[in-house]
Amino acid sequence: MPEVIEIPVELTHFQLPEAVHARLQFLLDRQDAGTPLTPLETQEAEGLVELAEFLSLLQLRSQRVVK
Repeated sequence: MPEVIEIPVELTHFQLPEAVHARLQFLLDRQDAGTPLTPLETQEAEGLVELAEFLSLLQLRSQRVVK
């Protein structure tokens, strides 16, 4: 029998903080405009994208559980 993991209902409303989202958007916009990111900025952008994807996945799963 699979283990049941409880997900707090609050996660259905959790989003990236505005400042974090703004930083990610800034880095992606620079990259899209053809301005190369530094290796540190690239690492930062990749980490923020992974965080955003992880939070989205948690949010989707928690919404499914709530329904």
